[in-house]
Amino acid sequence: MDSLSAIRIVLIDTTHPGNIGATARAMKVMGLKQLVLVRPRHFPDATATAMASGAADLLTDAIVVDSLDDAIADCRLVLGTSARPRSLEWPMLASREAAVHLHQVVQAGQSAAQTAILFGTESVGLSNEQLQRCQYRIEIPANPDYSSLNLAQAVQVISYELRQAFLTEQKPDQPPQSHASHALADDRSVESFLERFHQMIVELDILNPAQPKMLMQRIRRLFMRARLETSEVSILQGIISAVLAGQHRDK
Repeated sequence: MDSLSAIRIVLIDTTHPGNIGATARAMKVMGLKQLVLVRPRHFPDATATAMASGAADLLTDAIVVDSLDDAIADCRLVLGTSARPRSLEWPMLASREAAVHLHQVVQAGQSAAQTAILFGTESVGLSNEQLQRCQYRIEIPANPDYSSLNLAQAVQVISYELRQAFLTEQKPDQPPQSHASHALADDRSVESFLERFHQMIVELDILNPAQPKMLMQRIRRLFMRARLETSEVSILQGIISAVLAGQHRDK
């Protein structure tokens, strides 16, 4: 299942090296190979290697980056794991639903190598800003009276669900259709568009930077839910350019 092994697991601000090692072991057992670490506090570390057991090769191949931007810039689908309710609720999938959705994306011709699943720091999980980089929030349907999972346990559950979904992959009489002409925009392109959209609504006096409230977060949620295609981002960027050019002429 090469498409499964290409899915990217991203750990952000991990504080305990043992969790990194245990995550590598959880991933390898289920056939995942891509591990990206954003600002790990201790790595490389002997504790991580010990906890990885026979999965130390994933630690050797792990990519360490300084920012979430670097971890997901080329990704066209990003999902974030979180059990905490948010003041601005994000589109949510249960862990099994998320795995099935990822499988469908791959079968539709999208590259699994451009897919990332985010896991936040052990103490508080993903921040609101980190979750807002995702199209979906993944929730593991645990006991509501005690839903606290260790980081590596959460990775194990998600990895297991992914493997179960991908075990049904690629029936010979049902080849996946290619949607290359409708490729989803990557994270770098979407972020560039959202930055210019923010600039536009500030210049149009729609958004007061001193009192932004949650307007931009709601706009971000709208566009992330839409899962913009590359061509759609180009169209929207052109509209923004025209609006800003007209605004500058009028001043």
